[in-house]
Amino acid sequence: MTTHPIDGAQLLDEVEHFHRRFNAFPTEAAYVAVVLWDAHAHLLDCFDSTPRLAFLSPEPGSGKTRALEVIATLVPRPMHAVNASPAALFRAVADETGRPVILFDEIDTVFGPKAKDNEDLRGLLNAGHRRSGVSYRCVGDGGQQTVVAFPSYCAVALAGLGSLPDTIHTRSVVIRMRRKARSETVEPYRERIHEPQGHTLRAELAKWAEQVREKVNDAWPEMPDGITDRPADVWEPLLAVADAAGGHWPERARAACVELVTAVAEDDRGSLGVKLLTDLRDQVFPGQSALSTVEILHLLNGMEDAPWGDLDGRPLTARGLSKMLGEYVTGQGKRIRSRTVRVAGQPMKGYTREDLNDAWDRYCPPPPKTSVTSVTPIPTPALISADDVTAGVTASGV
Repeated sequence: MTTHPIDGAQLLDEVEHFHRRFNAFPTEAAYVAVVLWDAHAHLLDCFDSTPRLAFLSPEPGSGKTRALEVIATLVPRPMHAVNASPAALFRAVADETGRPVILFDEIDTVFGPKAKDNEDLRGLLNAGHRRSGVSYRCVGDGGQQTVVAFPSYCAVALAGLGSLPDTIHTRSVVIRMRRKARSETVEPYRERIHEPQGHTLRAELAKWAEQVREKVNDAWPEMPDGITDRPADVWEPLLAVADAAGGHWPERARAACVELVTAVAEDDRGSLGVKLLTDLRDQVFPGQSALSTVEILHLLNGMEDAPWGDLDGRPLTARGLSKMLGEYVTGQGKRIRSRTVRVAGQPMKGYTREDLNDAWDRYCPPPPKTSVTSVTPIPTPALISADDVTAGVTASGV
């Protein structure tokens, strides 16, 4: 029996429409990223890595759990892991014939400030980002134990309050959730009614994935300008899916990629040292070749949206500034140190742009681009009715 070719772009439109019925995501880019992540879970073995999808918010009631519930209807073998032990997760993920997609709610209880040490779980989430990733564990009793390498590669979506450990955060597509405004409305999600509708779309995604698997397996998607290194690893599978779908998805995917990567770069998730370097570059040194330590501290400590005026109850001092900058080196390979500079004709201790340029280039995120076209929403399509989905009839005619 010949399988009718599925229109990938139209199918992704249908998946997006399904999300929009129940999820109020903060940006259009978020809808694009989540839909592509749903689809990539059906093609996991085509990629060298898989991005973590992280729904984070400052307060409860922001729709994170609902996002995971909807995703669970669309991805293969979803495994809700909020109460799963690391040992159970190791065993489940190591079963490559039935590898689950892990949906981890309340992740702040695992990695939050009041949580206990969870290095085993952190290691699994880090190693599982790469297809070659494994986790080593001792198996057996007493003196009969042997070291076993458990495959760790799997798709993971996370939801929680606050933030994530840096090692997981940099491997994630981050969606900053927020509570719905009074003007935002979504349908109430009813599992008995809507889960079968999601499962119909999941079956279509699985069929489409088989039709494009060979194409995706050989894909090396073109990255937007400025997307390199870890962000490129994170987005490569999602862009490959968008290219396979065609239509407007390649363009929307790249716009979403730039928007969400830029948002992460602007986030205060970098180390305090990188934050210091970035503030020196963007807020203190523009137009200056050298500044005195006194002037630098005056400008830094006066920044309202920066931590320098209150570091453990005290403002940043000359000694603290010297210690932090001394961790980095100049273009000549020497540690950055204060030196005698001339400011308004007067000699005094300070720092020069020349000494800082190399560290700025190597560690600071690029300044935000203002010319990027934002992701535009697709018109809410009359793709499929609830009755049609329940009956297994999609708009693509499959």
